[in-house]
Amino acid sequence: MPLAMTDIGQIGLIKKIGGNVETKRFLESLGFVAGGKVTIVSKNHGNIIVNVKETRVALSSELANKIMV
Repeated sequence: MPLAMTDIGQIGLIKKIGGNVETKRFLESLGFVAGGKVTIVSKNHGNIIVNVKETRVALSSELANKIMV
């Protein structure tokens, strides 16, 4: 399921990163890699804040839908 559909506080294991090559590269530079853990911190109007690799990252709903957990 897409990361954007998970609940606040839920820990997910990243299974796949979708999108074009540039999008995948950008998300990987932020720490979103297959096999990594991600936790939803908050959601606001479709945008989400997550913890990934001990760092908080804000994502648009568009980018969050490209990350499968």
